[in-house]
Order: sequence, then C-alpha cells, then structure tokens
Amino acid sequence: MMNKNTFTTVKLTKGEMNIYDFGGIKLHAYKTNDFIDDEVFIIEKNGKAVIVESPCFFDNIEEFTKYLSDVQVEGMFIAYHGAGGTFLSKVPKYATQNAIDYSKSGGGKALVDNFTNAFGGIFDNTIHKITNVIGEGKMTIGGIVFEIQQTAEAFDIVIPEINAIYTHMLGHDCHSIVAGADHADGMIAVLNGYIEKGYDLILTSHYTPEDLKDARIKIDYLKDLKKIAANCGDADGFKAEVQKRYPAYSGQNYLDMTAGFFYA
Repeated sequence: MMNKNTFTTVKLTKGEMNIYDFGGIKLHAYKTNDFIDDEVFIIEKNGKAVIVESPCFFDNIEEFTKYLSDVQVEGMFIAYHGAGGTFLSKVPKYATQNAIDYSKSGGGKALVDNFTNAFGGIFDNTIHKITNVIGEGKMTIGGIVFEIQQTAEAFDIVIPEINAIYTHMLGHDCHSIVAGADHADGMIAVLNGYIEKGYDLILTSHYTPEDLKDARIKIDYLKDLKKIAANCGDADGFKAEVQKRYPAYSGQNYLDMTAGFFYA
C-alpha cells in the first residue's frame, strides 16, 4: 500500500515534482505553485508516460515540458482543465464528449474566461484540441490501463495498477464549491464509493495526493455544511459559522460561492 507521504521531491524553478515509486510504475505529481494551485500528473511505465490534465500558465508549461524530455508521452487526458492548449500540442488528447462541451461552452469555458481576465498574458487560454473522444470503461495507453468514469461535468480516471483515482477536487482542509444540499449529498456518495473501493491515493487537480482518511474528513465537513445551512437564515451568518468551525481552511472564494448556492 502506498502512503501519500512516501515520495521524493525534485524542485523546479517555479513548481516541484513529487515522485511516488510503485516499482514498475511511477507517479509524478507536479505541484505548479501557480495562482490557482493546479496539480498535474504523469503516470510513467517503461519509459512511456500518460499525463492527466494540463498546466495552463506559460512558465509552468515551459518547465513541465523540459521535465518530460526523457520520457515518451503517449497521450494526455483533458478532463476538467481544458486550457493550456499550447502544451504538447502534437500529443494525442483524450476526453469524453461532456468534458469537451464543458471546456468549449460550459462551466469550464466560464472559468477560462475568468482566468483570462484575471491573469492576462501569463495564462494560456487556448483550449486543447481533443483527438480521441472516449467513453466509459477500460482503455490502455502506453501500456497502462485506465478506467474512465463519466461525471456530471467531465470524467474521473481510475488507475488500477497504483490503486488510485483521479477526480477534480477533494481538499480535506480547504473549502469546496458545494452547490446546495443535494450537491453535498452527491459528493458524499462519491467519497463513500472511494472508501468502499479502498483506493490508496485520491489525485485531484488542485491538491497534493490524498487518501481515504482525507475522504472521511471531507464527508464530515460536507455533513456539517448541510447542518449549518439548515440552521442559518442568510449567507453571511452561514459563512461566519463555517469559518468559526473551520478557521484554518483555505479557499475562502469557494466558501463565498457555496454560500451563494445555498442562499440563492
């Protein structure tokens, strides 16, 4: 079993690479240190690599491309993060149809537009061109098996050989965007599913790799949010109470959005 803290670190100019060695297969978790705390993953086996998501700031793209110079990149999954389209533009890009729609015209596009306004020229707002539209189920790229699970916005990826799942967000000590009580219930059900399956690592695009203990912490937080919302009359009261209970949590902007959903 792989512990989430068992890795070696390679410092890059801006970001850092945390490398988990599973023997025949390695996971490189790239912590970008960019303005939106992006995390990008490389799954490497026998000198071949598959990348999960894309960096989207030009300086990160540059150092990440350099880091990849000694592996052969066989493909890239673009799920929730469609921007950064100049990165490895010749490599096959895999996505489900709903992920393509999310980046082109849905919530993903709205985010990219916001980031373009916020960050300007340092942010690569070109959208990756998907070469391979995929569906649910198992597939193999570069000799590595992946299992695709469609979600409301895009898709999650199970990597059986390292007993891990990639999803958009977990973050056991930061706020998340929770679009009301029903959405919280949906998130709880998903996390309970991870616990049932017994994954060693949960990979997300905005946090270092987490584990099932973190999933349980998040479930308790989501249940608590629902209780607080049921007892508070307005968004400000809700936010104050959540901050009182979780003073060390990051992601204040996400809490603001959550309050907006609960008190629409």
